Amino acid sequence: MNYISVDHISKNYGEKVLFDDISFGVNKGQKTALVADNGAGKSTLLKIIVGEDYSDSGEVVIRNGIRISFLSQEPNFNTSNTIDEVIEKAGNRMQQIIDAYDIAVTNNSKNDSKETRSQLEFAIAQMDVNECWDYDRRLKQLLTKLKITDTSGRISEMSGGQIKRLSLALTLLDNPDVLLLDEPTNHLDIEIIEWLEEYLMSSAVTLLMVTHDRYFLDRICDQIIELTNGAVYTHNGNYSYFLEKRAERQENNRIEVDKAKKLMKKELDWIRRMPKARTTKSKARIDSFHRTKSKATSLKKEEELKLEVAMSRIGGKILEMDNVSFNFPDKTILNNFSYTFKKGERIGFVGNNGTGKTTFLNLVMKNIIPQTGTVVAGETIVFGHYRQEGIKINDNQTVLQVVKDIAEIIPIGKDSNLTASQFLNHFMFPPKVQNDYVSNLSGGERRRLYLLTVLVSNPNFLILDEPTNDLDLLALNKLEEFLGKYSGCLILVSHDRYFLDKLVDHLFVFEGDGTIRDYYSNYSNYKLSRDTQKREAKSQEANTRKIKQKNDIPDKLKVKVSYKEKREYESLTGEIEKLEFEKVKIEEELNSGTVDYDKIQKLSQRIGEVIELIDDKTLRWMELDELMQ
Repeated sequence: MNYISVDHISKNYGEKVLFDDISFGVNKGQKTALVADNGAGKSTLLKIIVGEDYSDSGEVVIRNGIRISFLSQEPNFNTSNTIDEVIEKAGNRMQQIIDAYDIAVTNNSKNDSKETRSQLEFAIAQMDVNECWDYDRRLKQLLTKLKITDTSGRISEMSGGQIKRLSLALTLLDNPDVLLLDEPTNHLDIEIIEWLEEYLMSSAVTLLMVTHDRYFLDRICDQIIELTNGAVYTHNGNYSYFLEKRAERQENNRIEVDKAKKLMKKELDWIRRMPKARTTKSKARIDSFHRTKSKATSLKKEEELKLEVAMSRIGGKILEMDNVSFNFPDKTILNNFSYTFKKGERIGFVGNNGTGKTTFLNLVMKNIIPQTGTVVAGETIVFGHYRQEGIKINDNQTVLQVVKDIAEIIPIGKDSNLTASQFLNHFMFPPKVQNDYVSNLSGGERRRLYLLTVLVSNPNFLILDEPTNDLDLLALNKLEEFLGKYSGCLILVSHDRYFLDKLVDHLFVFEGDGTIRDYYSNYSNYKLSRDTQKREAKSQEANTRKIKQKNDIPDKLKVKVSYKEKREYESLTGEIEKLEFEKVKIEEELNSGTVDYDKIQKLSQRIGEVIELIDDKTLRWMELDELMQ
């Protein structure tokens, strides 16, 4: 069943064409990702679908009765409101149904007539159909999951991550048929991202999203829509399958273009000797020549992001932190922390928002002074600090002027220099864009420009605080490639698990209350270890609770299990193990990239059923296990 049809739409801003005459559809139950380079129009396309922007031609058709919720990349709340006021004024569909029910109840209590009874019956039916009776419970549950506990605070006091989590909660709360998510993982910590990943995997909601998180793409999506050079290509499969098929398409296209070039050369000789008498046959051959020429010149040169910079010489002493402490009035960030950074070290910072990662970086950069202890950098150390919040760039400056204000000439290697304009070309800012104003850049292009300004100084100690936000997949891959070869020291703060797995040697895990643990492994292994510890802790807690309950119940009140319950208890363990095994096999099959669309639909539906069965049977096993004690 088709939910959304995008039919022959086009959009341009002056001379800049975002997309031209594109069409695609999203069917019920599909989980689709929209993939494109920065500035290609991904966010604009989502806004056109929900009616927040308009297309220059074509139309978007949404099936009657379909409910859509949209998470924008930059949520826009009234900063003077409290969280409670934002929730109350959100105007979501479920709240409107509840308000209509309250009005119907009031009207009926004042005047019990046939008309008011009919209105009340309709309002009750709407509450039933839309599952609004547990709205408050669901709201509280979502806010708790997304770590929003105090709803009395004002929006102006919230961080970017907190605002994104509030917007996400309101988007999910409405129980929509279709979710449109624009960079949903930006500004979220890894724990929330993994919760959202599990939520979307087990949900039957139809999804269309823009994201650069490759683990997220691979595990959730069963369809990839690629927007490139103003056209769209649809791939039924996950992100790994998309990469494989895109490479095949590009190679086939290259072969066809090569053949067309050879044929064009041959036909060009004929055109030059073209006979004066234009027969029907010769006209047909001329038309064929023009089609061949069009194909031969259709292969556009792919823009290549080249991250090449010289690195300042690095001496023996890097950075030493000795018994460093720093506290806010209500929070401990560091408590007598000591560490000596080594040459070429690559450390990833992970931890929930608010545990002190950014404060740690500000101490390293001496933007703030420790309350006790010392932070001493070596004389040869040149820091490059990419801040999560970005830098303030004058929107009325041209892109070229931004770089020229830092340096006219940039060294990129031994005896090799580039002008500011050449350096911008390296970063996929062609001359036409260089002379454009910063205000016309997309969010991802602004981030790329900011990264460029950080690398201009040729740092030998690079600090990157959430560098992946808003960057497209091409820029991410090139940044990974550059950092993989980078020989200086690297501190990487990121919620991008794929990024961390590829680039760091060990992790600083910020646990809160001033505790930082050094974990020598990549993120995936750390997560595996952490999840195992959590399961063991829960198991121990459950055992302790059972023992306490058993001791608190007098012998004469203890319930004896029946023979049937005993048999059920014995069989449940095996059933749960089989379901867990089936879940793993389905996940492997979904992530293989070799499954056709129809089977993906069936597997996605089945994994939701399996997860629900595991939960139900585990709960029943725990009930029986308590009785067996």
